[in-house]
Amino acid sequence: MSLFICPLCQSPLQPATDTWRCDGSLHPKQTAHPFDVARQGYVNLLPVQQKKSKAPGDSQQSIEARKRFLHAGHYQPLNDLICQKMVALLSSNEQVNWLDIGCGEGYYTQSMVQLGTEVIDTLIAADISKPAVVELAKVSKMAGRLWYQQNKEASTQTTAIYPLVTSAAHLPLHAHSMTGISSIFSPILPEAFAEVLADKGYLIIAKPDAGHLATMRDALFDDVREHDSDKFLTELSPYFTLLDTHRISTELTLSAGDLADLMTMTPYAYRARNEKKQALLEAVETKPFNTEAKFVVYVLQKATDK
Repeated sequence: MSLFICPLCQSPLQPATDTWRCDGSLHPKQTAHPFDVARQGYVNLLPVQQKKSKAPGDSQQSIEARKRFLHAGHYQPLNDLICQKMVALLSSNEQVNWLDIGCGEGYYTQSMVQLGTEVIDTLIAADISKPAVVELAKVSKMAGRLWYQQNKEASTQTTAIYPLVTSAAHLPLHAHSMTGISSIFSPILPEAFAEVLADKGYLIIAKPDAGHLATMRDALFDDVREHDSDKFLTELSPYFTLLDTHRISTELTLSAGDLADLMTMTPYAYRARNEKKQALLEAVETKPFNTEAKFVVYVLQKATDK
């Protein structure tokens, strides 16, 4: 059975090299809906009626800034921690279907792929931002990791990636089809996540912790509100059991370019006043800026009665 369902009529949706097509079995008129595979290798499963704006999700400018910042290694400790937890959770599972929701351009997703098929067999990388998914798909295609590039007869297999443009609130996935979900600085939708997770499936959430980028926020805002990541646990509790909480921090020494990218890839880009941002960047021209990144990672498991 396919992992996917049609975002228009919820009929089973079958992946193919050129066009995904549902069988129309749940449509009143038995209509089969086609979804073309883009040349970059992604599939757009976001119907117009599920869009809240013309171009939802991250802008190209934000994506490029995040690519530069993350590939410079500034958040590598967080990346390593997430992968370690996934290995510990999944190594004993026979077949693992993993959803990385809000994957962006795929920095964390690509590290998950490199864990190998001993950990993850199928990796669905989903984001509402089409430009972000395009970036992920291009990199995955160049590396030969897309689902249609996998040769089942080959002696060595790689994790198959399915890059999807879709809404987290309307996941085009069969109920109970996912072994696990990761949401890294992305929306938390307890009911939608529980719906697609298998019994005892896992949920890994990464959020900014209290004190995250404190010196940067102090420089940008007159009134700084502290991060309260634990508030999500109350929303999750009817559906999930908290297994573990991990906190990690890393000292950052940033050039003016690094700092500009960090501001652009965060909500501070539009929340802070322009004069505050400019003053901070001008100060960093003469000496590097020091701050501390603090993260909290939650590991949860779906409650068996949900």
